Order: sequence, then C-alpha cells, then structure tokens
Amino acid sequence: MAKQQAAVPGERHQGPAIVDSQIGRAFIGLREMLLHGELARGERISELPLVARLGTSRTPIRLALERLAHMGLLDVVATGGFAVRGFTLAEVQDAIELRGVLEGTAARFAAERLREDAELNMLRQCCARMEALDGLTMDTFAGYMDLNESFHSGLVDLAKSEMVRRGIVQVSSLPFASASAMVFPTSILPNAGANLVIANDHHRSIVDAIAQRQGARAESLAREHAYVARRVLGVALSDTTAFSRIPGRPLIHISTT
Repeated sequence: MAKQQAAVPGERHQGPAIVDSQIGRAFIGLREMLLHGELARGERISELPLVARLGTSRTPIRLALERLAHMGLLDVVATGGFAVRGFTLAEVQDAIELRGVLEGTAARFAAERLREDAELNMLRQCCARMEALDGLTMDTFAGYMDLNESFHSGLVDLAKSEMVRRGIVQVSSLPFASASAMVFPTSILPNAGANLVIANDHHRSIVDAIAQRQGARAESLAREHAYVARRVLGVALSDTTAFSRIPGRPLIHISTT
C-alpha cells in the first residue's frame, strides 16, 4: 500500500483539483507581487502573512515559492525559507545574451531539421501580421505582443529539441529576459517606429535563412535580434519612464557608483 503524505498541521485534506488551483493562484499572486516590487529585493518571505493575503493555505504557497525559486526569482536561504532575489544590471544583460545564444541555436537547428517549407507558414503569417500593424500604439500593442510571442514560440518548435526548449523556458522565466520584455519600453522611446522596422526585418530574415537551410546565417540573425533587446535596455537606463516599464524592474539593482 502506498504511503500517504503526512498532512500539514492546521490544514484540511483537499482534493487534487482544489490544491492545483490554489497552487496556480498562489504562484500568480506571488509572481505579481515580485514583479511589482511589493516584496523587496533581499526580503525574507514569511508564509503566514501570505496565507491571508492570497486566500490560500500554506501548502500551495510553499509549493509556489519552490517553483519561483526554481525559476530564479527567489533565493533559498541557508537557514531555511526563501528571500527575494535581486539582479545586477550585468546579470540582466547576461540573461538576455543567453536567450540570444539559445534562440540562435534554435534557429540553426530549425534550418538543419526543416522537412518541408510548409512548416514555416505559421512564422510567415506572424511576420505578415506584425508588418501590417501601424506602429506600436495603445490599439496595436497587445496584438503585437501576442504575435511576437507566437513567432518566438514557433521558432523553438521548429528546432525540434526538448533540450533547447527547456533552456529557453528557464531563461525566459526571468521577466526581463523574455522575448517580449523590451517591447513595452521600446514603444515609448524615441525612434520606436524604426526599432519596430528592424525587429520585423530580423523576423523575416530569420524565416528566409531557415527556408534556405542556411543554419549559420539563421543563428547569427537570431542572436543579433536578441542583442537589440540589450541595446534597448541601455537606452532605457537614461529614460526613467521607459526603464520603469521593463518587466521585473523592481528586482533590478542599478549601482549609483
């Protein structure tokens, strides 16, 4: 007979569906608190106040904390528990660079492993729809974000590599390193229209390189595409409003020395 897991004191037994729902709610709530700075960098997290705030029991909160630690948003404290992780500017740059390396590998694999041209249709549709948008405005922003995410997700699918997928998922779990992290700050910076044209040209060129089975070119283009995000980050440093709109900004520590 399978050994039953010991109950956490003070908690009733709950069915799997209810527990899963509570874990999801706790995870989303905690992640939002981290991204909006409601939990400060270096702050030791106490579970009990979160029980009342998030309206769930301690077990889902503990599991959500473990998931956030695995993603890299929390540090495991040596004496037990978790603390909010802070990131230096160099670490943010490295995370974006790493995503570029992994997406470059995905693009090369896609070119090497493409079976038929029709596999690229979804990426081509994303490119066409992004190019049809009249700049980044309040009306077009959400649509562009969805299309951009679909393009990058589709590129990973074409790599046909679970190892590459896992690596990209891991680094992209850091909010400032995801494929769309710099779209919002870009939209309010000078030359936003020109940056959008460059991004769209990169997307189209990556698809073309994959279609031509040009693995090295596809890899180089994908890495350059990610490097644009690093340039946007650099420009945003001198624009308080733009920098504040980088996902996870409160977690980033900028040295004043």
